[in-house]
Amino acid sequence: MSSKQSGRRQFLQRAAVAGLAAGAANTANAQSGAAAKPASTPMHAEASRFPATGLEVTKRIDHITYYTPIQDSAGIITPAPLHFMQTHASEIPDLDPKEHRLTIHGMVDRPLSFTLDELKRLPSVSRIHFLECHGNGSPMRHSDHEKKGSGVPIQFVHGMTSCSEWTGVLLSTLLKEAGLKKEASWLVYEGGDPGKYTYTLPLAKAMDDVMVAYAQNGEPVRPAQGHPLRMVVPGWEGPFSVKWIKHIKVVDQPYITWSEAMNHSIPRPDLGGKSRWHHFQMAVKSVITRPSSGHKLPGPGFYDITGLAWSGWGAVRRVEVSTDGGKTWKDARLQSPVLRMAHTRFNFDWNWDGQEALIQSRCTDDQGETQLSVAELYKNWGYSDYKAEGKSRAIHFNAIQPWRIAKDGSVHDAMFA
Repeated sequence: MSSKQSGRRQFLQRAAVAGLAAGAANTANAQSGAAAKPASTPMHAEASRFPATGLEVTKRIDHITYYTPIQDSAGIITPAPLHFMQTHASEIPDLDPKEHRLTIHGMVDRPLSFTLDELKRLPSVSRIHFLECHGNGSPMRHSDHEKKGSGVPIQFVHGMTSCSEWTGVLLSTLLKEAGLKKEASWLVYEGGDPGKYTYTLPLAKAMDDVMVAYAQNGEPVRPAQGHPLRMVVPGWEGPFSVKWIKHIKVVDQPYITWSEAMNHSIPRPDLGGKSRWHHFQMAVKSVITRPSSGHKLPGPGFYDITGLAWSGWGAVRRVEVSTDGGKTWKDARLQSPVLRMAHTRFNFDWNWDGQEALIQSRCTDDQGETQLSVAELYKNWGYSDYKAEGKSRAIHFNAIQPWRIAKDGSVHDAMFA
């Protein structure tokens, strides 16, 4: 019997003994006349009065950000109230679904305008996809995290990604109904928020798998997520999935909107200080969510290392875990379902000996792309010293995330340590 199996069996045996003791206590209470619990629970049961860490919110005069508590997540679906969100305005719009319309115009044969009810009459699809802010996990977030201390949950670094089941109409259905002119090659589209957030999208992607969503996880899309309608652009960086979508114009070239040209373009050393204006797929990525920063292991013994993996290029095919700082790697178990452009849950059995350890995960997708270490990633970006440059702003940052576990069980961010 391996030490891993032995540690897990001992842990389960202790849990079973504790469960028997609790059962005996409940039986004794029942025999002594204690009130019995109802035989059934209501369909819409109330949440525990001891809630886990919830959504964290930061506000500035120009935007609002919600961070998903991925350190407390289970499975792959993010509850709608805990889905991350960022606006580029000072408030979340409150739009009347009966008055809201989606207009499609520009290089089309028939300009169209749809109400929400009219969209719901069209053929619908339901698909599970992740959304991720292109700045999720960036070096700047690690720097802010270090200032807040090791007891702060990882949601402030990696909590700008979430995964939901989205229901709506494929954008290709609407564009075909409008009829595309032969010169058409891009879309420029606008949200109904106070800032009229605008972005552009290649027509090829729009005709592939993009949807106009009106439901999330079986309920209407919530106001913070774009009610009554939002774009969902699978696998691509979050800014493409415009919320409160109102206008779609078909054009023959990309419109370099303010957010694309100014706010979402970062100078890169490997481009001689120039910036890329267009960033599309989110790269292959994984992160251990438990244990992670903000957690503290109570003592040596068996632990289920778990986390999330995803890729904007396709499906996760392999996740490896190292508990010795990358010296050796072993395959983790992938939980079903494993879907394209969706979060995948992974697990790894580990017996902690109580000594300092460095745990990390790396993902490989079905396109053969493998997650890199921060040193490898910065070398490809043209940096000579990734530790010195590590606190800069960056987007599409997908480096392997190491967590250092101290002897006292506290977990620390070791990305730039």
